Amino acid sequence: MNINSDIFKIESNNVLPSRGKILISEPFLRDTTFGRSVILLIDHTEEGSMGLIINKRLPLFTNDIIKEFQYLDDIPLYKGGPVATDTLFYLHTLSNIPGALTISKGLYLNGDFDEIKKYILQGNNVNVPIRFFLGYSGWEGKQLGNEIKENTWLVSEEENDYLLNTNIKGMWKQALEKLGSKYETWSRFPQVPSLN
Repeated sequence: MNINSDIFKIESNNVLPSRGKILISEPFLRDTTFGRSVILLIDHTEEGSMGLIINKRLPLFTNDIIKEFQYLDDIPLYKGGPVATDTLFYLHTLSNIPGALTISKGLYLNGDFDEIKKYILQGNNVNVPIRFFLGYSGWEGKQLGNEIKENTWLVSEEENDYLLNTNIKGMWKQALEKLGSKYETWSRFPQVPSLN
């Protein structure tokens, strides 16, 4: 049976993208990287956009790539996206890290990595204030705007504790549900309706 998948297309919630907002993928996006993903926008300008997927964990740990962390408890590592997958990014709530980029109130990207290492090696809890990513998600010029017009992404806002929560199971569904009943219904749809 052939189903017209356009009838399942989610409609935009007409929120404009900007730094600190999140992108929620439409329910039927059949892409291994972006399907059912929640992306924190790091930047959105005329030149392009950058974001980090916050709900996809990698099968390795930050301890595997930072030798000073090898004897610490496992620190989760997330897949930020398909671009620059050999580059480490870190989101955190540490306001005293020199050179960090402010993403939203109380949330920062990168900064002096020696200070981050010192904070961790002093025995501070890592899983609440810091999250590590390999790679990022990027869009050129008007690409993201066009994808939003095509209803590939919904734009929303989330609190820092949600963005840094290590319990990522169900994060995509929760983000959709918070947009209201119209979107909550979409969150229950199977990714491939014809397989239902």
